[in-house]
Amino acid sequence: MVRESKAMASTVTSRRKQLGNELRHARNAARMTQQQVAEVLGCTQGKVNKIESGAVGVKLGDVRSMLNAFGINGDEADTLMNLARAAAGQRGHWSGYRSVVPHWFRTFTDLEPAAAEILTWHGERIPGPLQSEHYMLKQFTEAGATDVTSLVRNRLDRKAVFEQQQPPYYRFIISEGALRRAPGGSAPAVMLDQVEHLLALDKHPRVYVHVLPFGARLAAVPNDFTIMRFPDRTRDFVYIEHSAGGLYLDDVKDFNIFVDSWDRLRGAALERQETRQFLKELAELYRTQMQA
Repeated sequence: MVRESKAMASTVTSRRKQLGNELRHARNAARMTQQQVAEVLGCTQGKVNKIESGAVGVKLGDVRSMLNAFGINGDEADTLMNLARAAAGQRGHWSGYRSVVPHWFRTFTDLEPAAAEILTWHGERIPGPLQSEHYMLKQFTEAGATDVTSLVRNRLDRKAVFEQQQPPYYRFIISEGALRRAPGGSAPAVMLDQVEHLLALDKHPRVYVHVLPFGARLAAVPNDFTIMRFPDRTRDFVYIEHSAGGLYLDDVKDFNIFVDSWDRLRGAALERQETRQFLKELAELYRTQMQA
């Protein structure tokens, strides 16, 4: 099943549905029935069923009451409350500089920190979490963005996923083309900064970067995509971005097609140490170009 995500609740992996899934599993873990939850909220069992299926929204106060009844607190409660705020479309979570994030991408950024493993492929650009600040500035400026500062701050915020207590395994495959195509054309200083930034990321034990060189033996490469896998109850999905928005796919057959595609790319890409050597040689090339 595929739906185009141009509004907060229009995708199969929308926040409302995701929240409902989380609340249902939390209820089951607490060994409570929907009728018991209905009594806590002062509503009907049918409404609880609709909340868990994502058919209707739920007030933040009701979410808090449910979490208290389920015995959920601490970080887990905070995560679910943040998801509830996003599902409700509240400005608080996406106000200020975060408001520059388009609605169709907010589901992705909400779920990114909760993933167990993220597999991503990019052919012509450096993916957001790997971008150096210099690269970001150049990209947003060349795109004619009106609020570059907010865009950069938001993108830097996403890097916090690498530093959280239990970060996902984030596995990137990047085409050689993404490392040679600078935003706005030739910019060896920008690309040197970017390549050195990638080399520095090697310190992160759960970040893996693999370069797909031009000489890789593949019939063709697909468009960019990202696979998100979750540790338990959240449904795995594939995210595909395009000029008008983004697609979220969670049909098992579609999901497996992209997993197979990623595996083929990974098989043709350089190993981690080979990638590091490739980046070092590319850095020297950009240094030479800067001195010319």
